[in-house]
Amino acid sequence: MSAGDLQAQFAERAAQAIEEAGGGGVTARFVSPSGWPSRHPVLGGGEGLDESTRNKIAHAVGAVPGVGGIRWADGEARAHSGGPEYTPTHCQDDVDALLRARTIRFEESRSTIDSASHELLDEVARALRPCLGSIIAITGHTDSSGPEPGNLALSMERAEAVRQALIARGIPGDGLRTRGVGSSEPVEGLTPTDPANRRIEFSVVATQPISITPVDQPGAR
Repeated sequence: MSAGDLQAQFAERAAQAIEEAGGGGVTARFVSPSGWPSRHPVLGGGEGLDESTRNKIAHAVGAVPGVGGIRWADGEARAHSGGPEYTPTHCQDDVDALLRARTIRFEESRSTIDSASHELLDEVARALRPCLGSIIAITGHTDSSGPEPGNLALSMERAEAVRQALIARGIPGDGLRTRGVGSSEPVEGLTPTDPANRRIEFSVVATQPISITPVDQPGAR
C-alpha cells in the first residue's frame, strides 16, 4: 500500500543525486516492466554523456538508500572494466529481413500477441537460434494516439510478451533484454500518430566476456 509513496521518495532523492552528479537531463523511472512501482530504476536521457559521467550518475543514484538494480534505458547496467566490446551478428540481418514485410501484431490496446503472428515468432526464434549466447534486445514501440505514460507501459508489456514467447520457443531468457519507448522513436519519415509506428524491433549483439566484480558499475551500455 505504501509502494506509491516510496516510489515518489526514490524519484525525488534520485533526481537530487543526478543533479549533484552533473546529469542534467537524465531521469530515473522507478517502474517495473509490468508498470508497477519499483526500487530498481531505469535511467534515461544520458545518451550524449561520456561513460565516466554515466558511471558517476549511476553510482550516485545507487547510493540512495533502498535503491538497487540500476540500468540505463539504452543498455543493461553491467559490471565492466573499460566496458565490453559489442559487434553485430548475422542474426540481425536475418531478423530484419523477416520483419521488413511483416509485423508482430497484438490485440488492440493490449499486450496479447495476435494468433496470426505466432508463425512469424516461430521464424524469428529460428533466425535467432544460431546466435544464442548473444545479447538480444527487444524494443516495443507505439504510435502517439494515446497518453504517453500509457504508451510507455504498453510498449514495455508488449516487449515482455515477445520475450516470453521466444523463451517458450527455446530461446534462453538470460540473453533477452526488453525495453519500451512508447511513441518517442517513430519510424523515420512517418508522423508519430501513424499506426505503422506500432512495432517490435530486435537488436542482436555479441559481447566479449567481461569480469564481473562484487560492485556493479552500471555505466556501460
